[in-house]
Amino acid sequence: MGKGWFLRWVFAVIGVMGWWGVEGLGVNWGTQATHQLRADTVVEMLKDNGIQKVKLFDADESCMMALSGSGIEVMVAIPNNQLSEMNDYDRAMQWVKKNVTSYNFRGGVNIKYVAVGNEPFLKSYNGSLMQVTFPALQNIQNALNEVGVGDYIKATVPLNADVYESPINNPAPSGGMFRPDISDLMIHIVQFLAKNNAPFTVNIYPFLSLYGNDNFPFHYAFFDGVANPINDNGVSYTNVFDANFDTLVSALQKVGYGDMPILVGEVGWPTDGDKNANVGNAFRFYNGLLPKLALNRGTPLRPKYIEVYLFGLIDEDAKSIAPGNFERHWGIFKYDGKPKFPMDLSGKGQNKSLVGAQNVYYLDPKWCMFNPDAQNLSKLADNINYACSLADCTALGYGSSCNNLDANGNASYAFNIYYQTQDQNDLACNFEGLARLTTSNISTPTCNFIVQINPSLSPSLRPSIVAFLSITLLPLILML
Repeated sequence: MGKGWFLRWVFAVIGVMGWWGVEGLGVNWGTQATHQLRADTVVEMLKDNGIQKVKLFDADESCMMALSGSGIEVMVAIPNNQLSEMNDYDRAMQWVKKNVTSYNFRGGVNIKYVAVGNEPFLKSYNGSLMQVTFPALQNIQNALNEVGVGDYIKATVPLNADVYESPINNPAPSGGMFRPDISDLMIHIVQFLAKNNAPFTVNIYPFLSLYGNDNFPFHYAFFDGVANPINDNGVSYTNVFDANFDTLVSALQKVGYGDMPILVGEVGWPTDGDKNANVGNAFRFYNGLLPKLALNRGTPLRPKYIEVYLFGLIDEDAKSIAPGNFERHWGIFKYDGKPKFPMDLSGKGQNKSLVGAQNVYYLDPKWCMFNPDAQNLSKLADNINYACSLADCTALGYGSSCNNLDANGNASYAFNIYYQTQDQNDLACNFEGLARLTTSNISTPTCNFIVQINPSLSPSLRPSIVAFLSITLLPLILML
């Protein structure tokens, strides 16, 4: 079967020895932050919490190197802006050699999937990626096959749930079909995935069903029951996740691939940036999702194990907020790796905390605030807007955690978040005399005025049992 297969078996054995939690549970590790935790710190946090799988959004070298020897299963990714390049087979082969096979060694990275793009068929892209996604998928998988890893590393395309829908005359999961404008393309993609024994990857967001739709039945977004379940030809649906998933199953059935494996590439709940994005709702959502996964209940049409990647791991203060202010608040951990709420990844319902990032260092304990002695307030609004154009002020939005501040508080929040983003440069706390420094924490009970992390002071990765096995025992085993 080859050395590659054997290495993956060893990784799996190591995983069984050192991990716990929901079978196959993964997380999305995004890195669009102004101040990132060190990659090795994040990998230690993954291992401390027994997280078995991680999905990336690129092939960042620091992340890949930190994952080396960890045994954690990885989905590495090709960003949307590189898909056109992958239409050239030679470029696709170069990408595979650089970002896949170069890590395929003893103590390397346990790569399982390559994500080709991310939600490329969103209507907001106006079809700009429609012609390049499928050729990129073909070239990447064919390159994986050619270098001899295609049997155990599969290319897939993480797709938004808007690639399928139910028609008006049958608005239930059983009516599921691929979106008419991309139906032919989706059939080609599904056929190619099936040919290569690769999974269909879909991102499902019950939160987005609520966002901007006050008429959506609120409790249907969670997993603890509703008064009036949806009846679909005798099949009862009590939550939108199951209904959405089974709509995809029905769409696959209609094109002859009803048994195709499905990965849920992203599912989660944000904690700020919208009236429904808060810790209480996130806790309720995960407290329903994780026990469901642990029991392998699946959905009515797929009543067994579902492979899931939570979205996301850590808040990202530099993400685009075009979809909404909540985009920067999907993490189950705060920007500094601290858990947001009790969360039992085993799904057993234990009210326990996640293990936060260890040995995180911060900038000095000082804040930038509105200067109460300022005389000329005519430029206050302009300065607040300037600060928020270059830093993350989404917590000030309607329904968000800092929405109840007064005018001076809003100014202080904006000034401080900019000051922290600028690494506490003294020149970043002036704002034409409207701001001043303080060593007193100006946070309120509901609004946190952060002090940013200082990633340059974080220590290197501490030794782990996996690294020890990779370096010492694995070579001996391979010689047998």
